[in-house]
Amino acid sequence: MAAAVKDRELLYKLIVSQLRYDGYENVASSLVKSLAGGPTTCAPSSRLAHIVNLGLKSEGESGYGSIPSSLLAGAPTGSIDLEFGREDAQNAAALCDYETVCIIPHKGQCTAATFSPDGHLAATGSYDTSIKIIDVERIVAKSSQGAMHEIFPVVRTLYDHMESVTCIEFHPNTPILASGGDDCTVKFFEFAKPSVKRAFRSIQEVVPVRCMAFHPGGDFLLVGTEQPTIRLYDVNTLQCFVSSNPKDQHSGPITSVRYAPTAKLYATSSKDGSVKLWDGISNRCVNTFPNSHSTTEVSSVAFSRNSKYLLTCGKDSLANLWEISTGRIINTYKGAVQSHCRSQAVFNHTEDWVIMPDEKTVSVNSWDAKTAERVKPLTTAHSSPIRCIVHSPSMPAFISCSDDYRARFWYNLKTLQ
Repeated sequence: MAAAVKDRELLYKLIVSQLRYDGYENVASSLVKSLAGGPTTCAPSSRLAHIVNLGLKSEGESGYGSIPSSLLAGAPTGSIDLEFGREDAQNAAALCDYETVCIIPHKGQCTAATFSPDGHLAATGSYDTSIKIIDVERIVAKSSQGAMHEIFPVVRTLYDHMESVTCIEFHPNTPILASGGDDCTVKFFEFAKPSVKRAFRSIQEVVPVRCMAFHPGGDFLLVGTEQPTIRLYDVNTLQCFVSSNPKDQHSGPITSVRYAPTAKLYATSSKDGSVKLWDGISNRCVNTFPNSHSTTEVSSVAFSRNSKYLLTCGKDSLANLWEISTGRIINTYKGAVQSHCRSQAVFNHTEDWVIMPDEKTVSVNSWDAKTAERVKPLTTAHSSPIRCIVHSPSMPAFISCSDDYRARFWYNLKTLQ
């Protein structure tokens, strides 16, 4: 009986969180009031939609066995589309409504951050060689209660790199964290084990690792280094694959790699100023956007959830939105200065906004993703330039990492009211 009650309470929490995520705050509040002794603090989340999606897909599967990787890759719940309007468009609040609710200190410059695919965990990496794993739900719960001084979000601290950590990624299906560093290694950590602080597996490269991305199914890992050749590793065997045609490769160090949610494509960017699109199955380059940011290096690439668009930013202080099918720029986001530091342009969780830091004012800028209209910048209180910015895939939260040895966790507290 007790187990059934707990299951029912979890169900109600998921329903309230989904309603808030979809913008039905009034309905969610009414439901909370009608449930005597029910959930009171539920952050906006699309977890219920994801669970239902998985259930509907599994009903159509014949036979039994392991869950297909395609089901574990996650299902997009909303995406920017310039051809059609979205019913839930503009439900997400502007970035100027976000507040710092938690600060994660390091002993060196904070260089990398990432969220888990479900948004429940996050991680930060630093020049001090450490990686800190953060419980996002704990931060949100304490923030909603006004107990920010009681937030102790770090649940694991991992050490195994000999030099600075440059990139980190959560595995899409299992509790494994991958990291790359200036010590020319890729490390794999089983962070679910409380006593584990060292990697259980590693890959030795010959040059510093700059970026990485897991295949949505979790079986492969893309790695970009200070060399122009893209590496594709089998996660289970650590066997390395590269394109059979040397002309496919970039001519400069790799700055960013990212899979499309469908896994049919992946994108890479480089100091050579180009962006390349690759076939996710054959590992061959299918399109190249040369000089995509004038003659400057490209800092980052990011796919939209529907895999129709690619967001890039470069040291020309611009972010461009590309239509993948035609290879043309359909939106340019201007106003943020980014000429010396390599940072990112990212979508928010609903893809209503494009976000990019400004190294001159140490602020975070945002634009309407469809109209490219710039809104009021967010003052960050960082004392040094922002090196990395990542937005949660499931809630109004993001992390900014700076040379001031701090990572700041931002959240829109108005969504909890």
